[in-house]
Amino acid sequence: MGGYLASLMIPKTAMDLPDAGWRFDNTYARLPQQFYTRTTPTAVRLPAMALFNRSLAEAMGVRPDVLESEECIPVFAGNAIPQGAEPIAQAYAGHQFGHFNMLGDGRAILLGEHLGPNGSRWDIQLKGPGRTAYSRRGDGRAALGPMLREYLISEAMFALGIPTTRSLAVVTTGEPVFRDEELPGAVLTRIAASHIRVGTFEYAAMQQNPEALRALADYTIQRHYPEVAEAPNPCISLLEAVIERQASLVAKWLLVGFIHGVMNTDNMALSGETIDYGPCAFMDAYDPATVFSSIDRNGRYAYANQAGIAHWNLARLAEALLPLFDSDENKAVEMAKVSLGNFPDRFQHHWISGMRAKLGLFNEEPGDVALVESLLQGMLRSGSDYTNTLRALDPEKVCGVDAAWHAEWSARLTRQPQTLEEARSLMLRHNPVVIPRNHQVEEALEAACSNGDFQPLHKLLAALANPYEEGLEKDGYREPTPDGLLGYQTFCGT
Repeated sequence: MGGYLASLMIPKTAMDLPDAGWRFDNTYARLPQQFYTRTTPTAVRLPAMALFNRSLAEAMGVRPDVLESEECIPVFAGNAIPQGAEPIAQAYAGHQFGHFNMLGDGRAILLGEHLGPNGSRWDIQLKGPGRTAYSRRGDGRAALGPMLREYLISEAMFALGIPTTRSLAVVTTGEPVFRDEELPGAVLTRIAASHIRVGTFEYAAMQQNPEALRALADYTIQRHYPEVAEAPNPCISLLEAVIERQASLVAKWLLVGFIHGVMNTDNMALSGETIDYGPCAFMDAYDPATVFSSIDRNGRYAYANQAGIAHWNLARLAEALLPLFDSDENKAVEMAKVSLGNFPDRFQHHWISGMRAKLGLFNEEPGDVALVESLLQGMLRSGSDYTNTLRALDPEKVCGVDAAWHAEWSARLTRQPQTLEEARSLMLRHNPVVIPRNHQVEEALEAACSNGDFQPLHKLLAALANPYEEGLEKDGYREPTPDGLLGYQTFCGT
């Protein structure tokens, strides 16, 4: 028995695996060595597939039937390394709740970069595959519940049209992990445009190695923002491009009531994707002070603070990039200030544009911001559900909103050339029927983790797959969190 188990702990070679269509080209591993450590996942005893994302596999140009087979389950557990992969743990730093720390992939290993159709590039990362050089006192493992949550919420975000990392698979390990209690272990396969973070640049700046910092900036430009490569000052243009993507991303979060919960600089991706679904959740009743994370005791990352925190995080990116802006530090600081000063207007532009669409407004009027804020204040006073109130808006019916506000909104609609039917159509495309309701997420995770019953999770995933479409199967997922769960908290999975 001991010899059998020992053999399992050695990852299989690519020769043992069927051809799943992987096409690895691992450019990050060609950066200076200080940005990563080569490592190998620690194999687990009894891996079994819990969830597999066929539609994502198809989009990536790999073979779903092969990957979902018993022969390929070891890949998703870290028990086998596919052809062309070069496993590494990435080094980075980060401001966590405002405090700087040296970090790194403590429970994640990047297998490599897969080239998909049309030249798309996807990071293939395992979460929970064992200890790395950056694990500190951690075990490098993940519990099943948080991995299922990431799969569920990231797929919901994708369906809502919000840039996000996604999940290709979750496997159970057959081994326990120990947090406050003994929990079933799991490994998630996360797919991302890249895992370059604000914290990656903070780490590079701390090394006081200008060549390495320049290499990282050039690499990021080449990978995500090639259009700025020929700009007069490519690194300032890089900062401005990241500012634009983050302003758009955070506005999209607010438009659907999403609260990230842990907006540390190591959780801000330069690709503009939402990354890290730890203590995240969606708001029920509208309240700008809403916080769900158990560790966010002062509301730093509350719903209404997210734009300000994104701005703060971007300032940390600018600080790291200062040596690349200009050799004169004073000039570099002034250049950074000018670029950062654009964030509030860019965020406001994206947010009000999104809110106009949610209200059926095609054109712009100076009073639109006041109209939106009046609606939100009314929702706050009445404790109205954010998602359901917006979905129920009707130009010809007063439903769930103040009558005086409805009259003002109806008059606003008449001042645009589009018909009411066109306005309704626009609203239906931007106001979801369903979001991941917190109590339903918890019920699905509890059934899967405690009882091995994945049916509630699959039903919830199916309902969230087309969130803007009506359907009888969605009716049970539209109810806000019951009053008894209003103190709902989320927890980090580490």
